[in-house]
Order: sequence, then structure tokens, then C-alpha cells
Amino acid sequence: MSQARRAVPADAEELVRLRKVMLDSIRGPVPDTGWQASTAETLRKRLADPDPTLIAFVVDTPDRPGGLAACATGTIEYRLGGPGNPTGALGYVFNVATDPELRRRGYSRACMEALLGWFRERGVRKIDLHASQEGEPLYASLGFVRTPDPSMRLTF
Repeated sequence: MSQARRAVPADAEELVRLRKVMLDSIRGPVPDTGWQASTAETLRKRLADPDPTLIAFVVDTPDRPGGLAACATGTIEYRLGGPGNPTGALGYVFNVATDPELRRRGYSRACMEALLGWFRERGVRKIDLHASQEGEPLYASLGFVRTPDPSMRLTF
């Protein structure tokens, strides 16, 4: 099994590259790259936070120093508590990606297991994600289940 490690600010560009790999696999090639520099800068700042609410776990590429094979990113949000979640802490998983030529080696699983451990250490007992068809078997094997909650969004 591959060893996942916590991402550091120097990983920001590679995390953005893997995000583009993920977006391209879901939506087809994404031509607009104007978002990448500002996203990398935001990641550098957030990954440097000593008490983060956004974190990423990564697996290094075996044969490319400085490269990342896979990643999983998560955030913690706080809402009012309620039944089943008295603290109101809610984890959200996103940007789970593996380089296409490095898939089926357990890299995303290693990143997800590290991320779920981080959530557990912080008392987060409710964790959401949106699964692609390819990713759903991994998430199901980790205990995630589909929910009936409808989702809506407003974009300004």
C-alpha cells in the first residue's frame, strides 16, 4: 500500500494540475487555464495554516521527483448542531484525483484513508462528497452511501 502524506505549500502547483486532470476526466478537456495561478496561490496559503480547515493528502509519483500521483482534499465547515451531528462539524471531500497512467495502484485509497483519519481526529463524524461513476466503488468501500438530499446552487 502506498503511503500518503499531508500536502505542503510546495505541492500547490501539482495539486492544481491534478485538479485539471480530474475536471478534464469529468467534463472533457477544460481549455480555460486562467484559474490555475490564483488557485495555486490560495492553496499555498491554506496549506501553510498550522490549524487548517482545508487539507490535502497526496502520494508522490514514484519516478518523478516533485510530482504527485494522487490527491484527496477536504474541508471542515461548522454549522448548527442537530440530531446525528450535535457538534455541527461537517467534512467535505473533493478533488480526489489520480494521474491516468498511475491508476489502480491504491493511491487514491491511501489519500482518502489519510483524509478520513484527519476528520476522525478532529471529531468530524459526518462527511459528504460528490462521486464520479469511476470513484463511487472506492467511496462505497470506505463506507459512503448515497443520500436522498437534493442539492441546489446559486452562482453569482
